[in-house]
Amino acid sequence: MGANEDLEAAAALFDRASEELDQAARHCRTAAGHMRRREVPRGAAHAWAAHGHVLRAGALLEEQARVHAEKSNPPPASTAP
Repeated sequence: MGANEDLEAAAALFDRASEELDQAARHCRTAAGHMRRREVPRGAAHAWAAHGHVLRAGALLEEQARVHAEKSNPPPASTAP
């Protein structure tokens, strides 16, 4: 894959992660409303859904971190005393 394709793949991954986090935020707002109305089971269901979306976003970001680690070239260790 060339540099442009690598960058586009990274951008697409970040787009997917942001969509997951947007979905998590919507579930959190919904959970808050249910809890305020004392609808605990419904609120808890949305809270768990939010957590699931956060986990998915985290997995995507971890994937990008692994890709970055494979391509990263740190400078050689210094041999000076």
